[in-house]
Amino acid sequence: MNIRRVRFDHPDALELNDEVQAEYHLRYGDGGDATVLDAIDFDPPRGVYLIAYDEHDRPVATGGWRSQDRNEEGNEDGDAELKRMFVVARMRGRGLARRMLTALEEDARAAGRIRMVLETGTKQPEAIALYTSSGYAPCVKFGYYRHYEDSRCFAKEL
Repeated sequence: MNIRRVRFDHPDALELNDEVQAEYHLRYGDGGDATVLDAIDFDPPRGVYLIAYDEHDRPVATGGWRSQDRNEEGNEDGDAELKRMFVVARMRGRGLARRMLTALEEDARAAGRIRMVLETGTKQPEAIALYTSSGYAPCVKFGYYRHYEDSRCFAKEL
């Protein structure tokens, strides 16, 4: 597996983002994640966006983090917010999400971030299982979906 840094507006990132949004819509029926994201949010050193490619150079997994500091949406100084973790259906169950998560944590730590935070939902039990088995614990809700009942937020010290 080849993991590469790309911009959030890279064509492969856009393709995978469309796939993850379609999956969110299937699970939640709400058109996808409405959190506002901008490509610049993921530009180093304030963030990074990664895509994993298979042996045929096809994009198969994605994820990014963006810097957050204390704000009105509940973030704290030093937060790295995990966004758009996704593995295409045909590649699930091979450890790609865990590898992507580790790469993102290492990058955020190297950038001086002190805590990785994420928001997911009750209709994504496999995501919750990945995060809790990777050392994430429930935290105070933050972000766009902090007032939604199905929202779950997790954090891990880096």
